[in-house]
Amino acid sequence: MSGTDWALLGAGIAAVLGGIGSAIGITIASSTASGILSEDGSKFGKLLPLAAMPGTQGIYGFIAAVLVVIFFNVLGGKVDLPATIGFKVFLACLPVAFLCLVSAIYQGMTGAAAAGIVAADQPAPALIFPALVETYAVLALIVTILMLLGLQSAAQAL
Repeated sequence: MSGTDWALLGAGIAAVLGGIGSAIGITIASSTASGILSEDGSKFGKLLPLAAMPGTQGIYGFIAAVLVVIFFNVLGGKVDLPATIGFKVFLACLPVAFLCLVSAIYQGMTGAAAAGIVAADQPAPALIFPALVETYAVLALIVTILMLLGLQSAAQAL
């Protein structure tokens, strides 16, 4: 495989795994929210953020993929990325890919549990619990971005 192939594989995996995790997480949280809404439709505004929050991990994977395409000029036509750099780009995409897959699913579970707070009309801020899970997805995105920036500098030096 060429360096460009490795880089594109990493970008694709980041986008796909983040998207899969988000779809599963949103499904989990939305299932619980739908049950609550079938009893009390007035809680929609409070439940929507809990159901939507796992979708951010798909966005993070998408951001990583777009950064690979931009940083390494994949859209520029003539791409000649060395295999060693391309493989490192692939590795740099793995933190956001795998962490977003897993954290989106767990964030969906946490959002579903937090929906019980909304259903019970408790004053506790239900959004805090799934937001705690979000922290780790953001950290993985930051790690991936920092690694890609370092690799971009290495690729430009060649």
